[in-house]
Amino acid sequence: MHEQIRKRCLELGELVHETGLTVRAVAKKSGYSKSTVHKDLTERLKLVNEALAKEVSEILAYHKSIRHIRGGEATKQMWKQKEEKTQKTL
Repeated sequence: MHEQIRKRCLELGELVHETGLTVRAVAKKSGYSKSTVHKDLTERLKLVNEALAKEVSEILAYHKSIRHIRGGEATKQMWKQKEEKTQKTL
């Protein structure tokens, strides 16, 4: 594995560990694609730092377990905003 990829994996792993951000948020913050971030955190990080990879995987598992709630909340907000716009135009 190239040294640049190893460094990126560690940086992304530490970012998730320190902040608890989702893969999508880490991708946005770091400028890498979601696919790259996900692969780095779930596959490559194990080869670089097993202990960090274990902690990151627990955070990612938590995010996966609550994603249906986040999705529902986003949909609720979307419909609320649409309703407010409709009320303003009437």
